[in-house]
Amino acid sequence: MTGRVAAVNLGVVTEAEWAGDASGRSGIDKRPVDGPVSVRTGGLVGDFIGERAHHGGPDQAVYAYSEEDAAWWATELGRGIGPGGFGENLTTYAVDLTGAVIGEQWQVGSALLQVTKPRTPCTTFAGFWGVPDLIKRFTVRALPGAYLRVLREGEVGAGDPVEVVNRPAHGVTIGEVFRATSLEPELLPRLLEAPDLPESIRDKVRRRLATRS
Repeated sequence: MTGRVAAVNLGVVTEAEWAGDASGRSGIDKRPVDGPVSVRTGGLVGDFIGERAHHGGPDQAVYAYSEEDAAWWATELGRGIGPGGFGENLTTYAVDLTGAVIGEQWQVGSALLQVTKPRTPCTTFAGFWGVPDLIKRFTVRALPGAYLRVLREGEVGAGDPVEVVNRPAHGVTIGEVFRATSLEPELLPRLLEAPDLPESIRDKVRRRLATRS
């Protein structure tokens, strides 16, 4: 698979009652920038991250959401949604994010990124959009976008190809992880087949399976 980066987006500081941070600040409002952006293991240089207890960190260094899935939401809600409208760092085109395999590696610009986990919708996301039932609707739609680790630091820019250079054979996808942890618990055992799934999710899966048994 080779798609491309449609836009690179950096968060600005937003102060609002709906912001999840105790300080009332959020970085969910991400806006496209010109030129290449440096990517480090902690994320994109210049990107503001508010609630660090739940956002950012090595397993969530970069968030990608597709232009095609954003277009569906724009039609559904009857309003325009530009790059960064989902709080994503990378707006992608012709990249199957939902079908991306946990642990697969992407060459993007001079950086090497690795697919880790789907995005979980939160109240900050719903407040940013002003759609009270967004968490439920986003969950049912089940096209969550993908978080990425940074395996090799580098630079990314709009127009860069997204090339999958390694794909694990286990086949556990972003979509499966999202559905297993939200809609289809019968899929939970399969998630343990993905060794690159973040340990926090693996622990959650084990606890749920223990409760069920």
